[in-house]
Amino acid sequence: MSVTHDPAKTLARFHEVTNAQDFAAIEAMFAPDVVYISQGVGGRIEGREAVMAAFRTYFAEYPDQEAEDKKLEALSSDRARSEWSLTGTSTKTGVWRERHGAETITIDGNGLIIRVDVEG
Repeated sequence: MSVTHDPAKTLARFHEVTNAQDFAAIEAMFAPDVVYISQGVGGRIEGREAVMAAFRTYFAEYPDQEAEDKKLEALSSDRARSEWSLTGTSTKTGVWRERHGAETITIDGNGLIIRVDVEG
């Protein structure tokens, strides 16, 4: 019996646990060899441990971040994309910012995220 995973539901869940800053749940969603590409967390990051370290560093600086999906859709059986906006205040500079962008995830056969591409 083949198990299928809905990449759009996976992406929605990923954003839910990210907004909650539930690091254990975020980590559980990533494959061990995940690749995360985003200028917001340092460019190209490879491996679950490195990605989680980047997430912790980012949220230490932006603990009040709030993100919202404007559009979320499956692109294929293993890819989904969202268009989002977020706000947050830097604890380093005190500067509030608003960003808009898009994010595409790719999942493996177990429903784990193997790649994240963030634009914006």
